Amino acid sequence: MHANSTCIACLLNKQVNNIRPFKDEKKKSDYIHKILKLLYDHGQTQSAPWLFMKIEEIYNEYYEPIMDYSAIKQKYNQYMLSKESIIEENIRKSDDMIASCIQYVCAGNFIDFGAMSEVDDSILENILQKAIEESLSKEELINFKHELSKARELVYLTDNCGEIVIDKLFMKLLKEQYPKLHITAIVRGGLALNDATMEDAREVGLTEIVDCIDNGTPMTGTDLESINETAKQVLNEADLIISKGQGNFEGLYGEGLMPYFLFLCKCELFVRRFGLKQFSSVFAREDHIKIVE
Repeated sequence: MHANSTCIACLLNKQVNNIRPFKDEKKKSDYIHKILKLLYDHGQTQSAPWLFMKIEEIYNEYYEPIMDYSAIKQKYNQYMLSKESIIEENIRKSDDMIASCIQYVCAGNFIDFGAMSEVDDSILENILQKAIEESLSKEELINFKHELSKARELVYLTDNCGEIVIDKLFMKLLKEQYPKLHITAIVRGGLALNDATMEDAREVGLTEIVDCIDNGTPMTGTDLESINETAKQVLNEADLIISKGQGNFEGLYGEGLMPYFLFLCKCELFVRRFGLKQFSSVFAREDHIKIVE
């Protein structure tokens, strides 16, 4: 999915804000002009996650990294691990465990330092507490369960740290209810903000539940031209794909794989695209989605 003009403006504004404190005006001007050239050359042909990854590469040529996310990632992994047992209990006592998993998976997608400048822990707690109140399309649930009953290979594209704990619970339940289903989880292939990597998958125990691979690229999304051959093959051979998060949506929408997208609408663009209130959930197969640009 090509970057929307709102995404391009957001990417540029973030870079202006990032370098505002620095004093070397010549260096700042050179940096911004290089970013502008990147956006001019590729803004109409590439996705927002791809552009962000290239901007990060340029930033690292000029300045020290803005933030080390390792402590943040560990914080939210451990925070969600502390919530795991109560969330699993709530899921298992619900009338529809798969629906409840989807509700919690979308709620956990709040832990996103890309779409938002900060993650408010009090809002996260509130969203998790109200997760099972979020409405889901009954028709989409029926379609999803029908596809699960026929599928043999499921690929689950993860997104951020912390929420990967709920992804793990979802995959655990799917394995119980569909024992013939083989699941492969795909994580990022390098450091990309607070996105989940193999290190996070091991920390939260996901590697003990399903096969895990990385996609070979430090991108806050999934771009089919950029990921490694192993990830491409797994995706192409999948009977069913679950794509988690806004970044994966931006990378995969319109690429022909027809995944089920699960995420929380966090930024202004996604709120407008789907005509929903901020922090509302989206759960739908690609061909059932209508977006407004």
